[in-house]
Amino acid sequence: MGPSGYAVVDVETTGLRPAHHDRVIEVGIVQTDTAGEITGEWGSLVNPGRDLGPQRIHRITAADVRHAPPFEALAGTIAGLLRGRVVVAHNLRFDAMFLASEFTRMGVAAPLAVRSGVCTMTWAPHFIPEAPRNLAGCCAVAEVPLEGHHDALVDTRAAAGLLRHYIRLGNAAGADLPWADVLAAQRSWPDLPASTAQAVRRGVSADRDAHFLARVLDTLPRVAEPAGADTYLDLLDRVLLDRDISPTAGDALAEFANGIGLSWGDLHRLHRDYLAALARSAIAEGAVDARERDELARVAGLLDLPPDAVDEALDRAAAGAEREVRRYRLQPGDLVAFTGEAEVPREVWESRARQAGYVPHPRVTKEVRLLVAADPDTMSQKARRARIYGVPVVTTRAFKRMIAQPRD
Repeated sequence: MGPSGYAVVDVETTGLRPAHHDRVIEVGIVQTDTAGEITGEWGSLVNPGRDLGPQRIHRITAADVRHAPPFEALAGTIAGLLRGRVVVAHNLRFDAMFLASEFTRMGVAAPLAVRSGVCTMTWAPHFIPEAPRNLAGCCAVAEVPLEGHHDALVDTRAAAGLLRHYIRLGNAAGADLPWADVLAAQRSWPDLPASTAQAVRRGVSADRDAHFLARVLDTLPRVAEPAGADTYLDLLDRVLLDRDISPTAGDALAEFANGIGLSWGDLHRLHRDYLAALARSAIAEGAVDARERDELARVAGLLDLPPDAVDEALDRAAAGAEREVRRYRLQPGDLVAFTGEAEVPREVWESRARQAGYVPHPRVTKEVRLLVAADPDTMSQKARRARIYGVPVVTTRAFKRMIAQPRD
């Protein structure tokens, strides 16, 4: 008995070569009947446990995948969706290679040979000879909708549309489909335990990240000067080098505050102290202009302070009543490391660092003073080591601002 239909797949990945440790970061699967009509679909982000590669192409961020399951937690679901069906993809060799690599990491031999599937790119010259090979070009000629290219499920729906178009053209010609031998073949998928992990779609992980203050326990009494206050402010200053609090940085702040017994009330007061210290720095440079006020307002918002907090901070600073807060500063000769694929090539950033008097370093060690990342939530080896060593992680945008500012 032949397959019950098709399973159209697409994957987004960290790069092009699984043999060089590139991983799957998103899977889309659309099931169709033998006529190519869609009967079901499934998709999920996948946490690869590493840097996400060229994010400008797939537009997936580390914040997107931080709550996503690893591939092995989804493998049972994926195998179940492919079992008993002909696997289809636009550039099947690429998608099958990556899926097979992920299964191989688990010690599972998956029947994902290209010869046993259907590649809508390979068959395009047969059915739509005037079309280019890429998915967007084929869809345009075949009048198949494609909106949101490089989203695995969107691309999978489009490839399913091409498959349906090919089948209809073949039926209209009254000829057997050219992959009739594939339809008649038997495939044996290994039995895998059912997946219990829930699929995670784009944008959902980020929505789950509440403000880090909501994760701070408030069961302790407020004290006049809580232990660890200065250490917390030092950590906060490092986090806010980026003028943002990424989900990963928020985790670090909440974990540290809970670990040393700071209550929500303690943090609220310390955040006001920190904002006043920033205001003092602004006043020391002269009259506070609109740009500096906007920056103070941004920090106040990040710290969950009320709208009047900026005026209060400026008043405290002008009166000399602000708390002394150690500010994190780079010095000439400091080591700076880089991670991830930013829009501007790494060599350019390294050159800019040298021009600013800093020394680019290929690895993160305890001597490195800053890690510049394409994505502040990156799971790269360098970023993991930086968090262990307490090295601040900032975006390229923040680093550009830092090197443009005059040193004290």
